[in-house]
Amino acid sequence: MSSFPTIFVSHGSPMLALQDSPARRFLLGLGAELPRPKAIVVFSAHWETGAAPAVSLATHPETIHDFGGFPQALFDIRYQPAGAPDVAERAAALFAAAGIPVGRHPSRGLDHGAWVPLRLMYPDADIPVLQISIVRGAGPAAHEVLGRALEQLRHEGVLVIGSGSLTHNLYEFRGQAVDALAPAWVTEFEQWMRDRLAAGDRAALLDYRNRAPSAVQNHPSEEHLLPLFVAMGAAGAGAQAQLLHSSFEHGVLAMDAYAFN
Repeated sequence: MSSFPTIFVSHGSPMLALQDSPARRFLLGLGAELPRPKAIVVFSAHWETGAAPAVSLATHPETIHDFGGFPQALFDIRYQPAGAPDVAERAAALFAAAGIPVGRHPSRGLDHGAWVPLRLMYPDADIPVLQISIVRGAGPAAHEVLGRALEQLRHEGVLVIGSGSLTHNLYEFRGQAVDALAPAWVTEFEQWMRDRLAAGDRAALLDYRNRAPSAVQNHPSEEHLLPLFVAMGAAGAGAQAQLLHSSFEHGVLAMDAYAFN
């Protein structure tokens, strides 16, 4: 079996599920561009646990509508793949082998960071899916280590996806249109990340908060960028980043997606 790339996607607003945009059109075609996995593991910015990652053992993960103030059509969406408790236990074993404590959640479903992009990529919901949490308060280096512990999964037919947002400061959102121009503080950060990823500059990336322009303005908190470091780590040492998509939504959300291989 050939090895899978690992993927980072920017999931943007929950309205990505309904509202046309370049990022939505990209995700609609992404699943067909990838080898078909036996299961999908998603690290979403919207499931954080304390001290250690947790794997979901749900056999039929529910669609979690973890947002408010959106049209009823969004709340009516259900994305209902099978779970993958066997892959969850495999991931837990890999964490343990790497000396990483791990929790187990018996029934955690799929939050919008998982089901919104997956519904676009795999609309038939015919591939088993599980979520693994990111760790609250742990930084980029710790999340790269989490990813590295799971590198073997990509050699076993499992697609590892980190779902977050390349930029994510909703304090700066003031009703801008989906196609509003991005300000310089957003575009300069996006370009810095693009350049450092292309160069494979791991040291700079792990220290982005100190080195990248407007890093804290783009990420007042880190949870939406941390899945990128999981995907980077899960591809293994020396993996190359490939930019799959770049666009901006509502001015403040860079919707970049990357493959690591």
